[in-house]
Amino acid sequence: MNTGKPKPMLVAGVMSGTSADGVDVAICRVSPALPKGAPRVKVLGHRSFAYDAKLRAAVLAAMDAKQTSTAELARLSWRLGSVYAECVDVTAHELKLKPQLVACHGQTIYHQATALPYLGQPVRCTWQIGEASLIAERLRVPVISDFRPADMAAGGQAAPLVPMLDFCLFRHATKNRLLLNLGGIANVAVLPAGCSVDGVMAFDTGPANMIADVCMKRLYGRRFDKDGAIAARGKVLDGVVAKLMQASYFSALPPKSCGREEFGEAFVTRFIALCEREGARKQDILATAIAFTTETILDAYRRFCLPHLGQRARTTELFAAGGGTRNATLVQRLHESFSALGVRVTTTEEAGVATEAKEAAAFALMGWLTWRGLPGNVPSATGATRPVVLGKITLA
Repeated sequence: MNTGKPKPMLVAGVMSGTSADGVDVAICRVSPALPKGAPRVKVLGHRSFAYDAKLRAAVLAAMDAKQTSTAELARLSWRLGSVYAECVDVTAHELKLKPQLVACHGQTIYHQATALPYLGQPVRCTWQIGEASLIAERLRVPVISDFRPADMAAGGQAAPLVPMLDFCLFRHATKNRLLLNLGGIANVAVLPAGCSVDGVMAFDTGPANMIADVCMKRLYGRRFDKDGAIAARGKVLDGVVAKLMQASYFSALPPKSCGREEFGEAFVTRFIALCEREGARKQDILATAIAFTTETILDAYRRFCLPHLGQRARTTELFAAGGGTRNATLVQRLHESFSALGVRVTTTEEAGVATEAKEAAAFALMGWLTWRGLPGNVPSATGATRPVVLGKITLA
């Protein structure tokens, strides 16, 4: 760990999310704030890499497995480590940039933020895989990995962690800001005008792309609904949406987080069955999935975000990022719904951060903070009892 005078560093952030569709790499220049305040993050370039079909199938199988083997999980972790190393190497070569540090989130295969009985004790846990030693050896630079456990050990949900970047890049003196990430899961960070880091609220609102993607795989044999074109042709089953909104997760108070454990294969099986009882066509099922995602986000805004924002500013802006911003049907629904509530909707592109690079950039920042020995979590977002240094350092 570097304890000398802070200097700007080139950091490669690596993210593979709950959609399990691939890897995003963002090479960033991270600089200490002068003279005080939040670090500065500049995305110098980014690349996205799709998992091949067999690797994605193995990742999804590990996430939703009722039974697997230690050998399978160990092999998958090491295979992912080599994939991450290759993705960073290709990105660095194409951008002609040499990162001094790699910050790798890894692939979440299990996330249980609520304590359940196990061997006589209540246990919470989270597990991200992808062997960091392979990355360090291949690239010959230090690697920060396994960011989430430290927050969970301190009583937090270990999610969301991206709000630290949201605070550094998007806080505004006179405008309320909402940062919405549309990955497999949707999460929102709420930044009231002029807030301190302790004033940030963030939580997972529920599923984003996850349900529609699984429906596409089952109904059409495709990975996703390109541009939301199929959903756009369908009819929304409002009764199904209303029934699903009764789930206890949506009324639970933040901080809270979720994943495939709540909204994975078993949930989609129930969702499709509910739609089919209503005589739904395949396109209606996709349309209803998008409508459900939209409603979970709007419900979260009304229940939790709006009261937190209060009357601090006249202007509220929502910046969206993540793979869901490529689904035109989802984006249109969000734009229409939030515009009716007086919220201006745009994407992080407007602020100079590519929508597919934001989460990778967030982990670049967190890696830099860890390297400096500085906390990277936002306790008001995760519920941790205190700020903690995140991750584990693997030296080259």
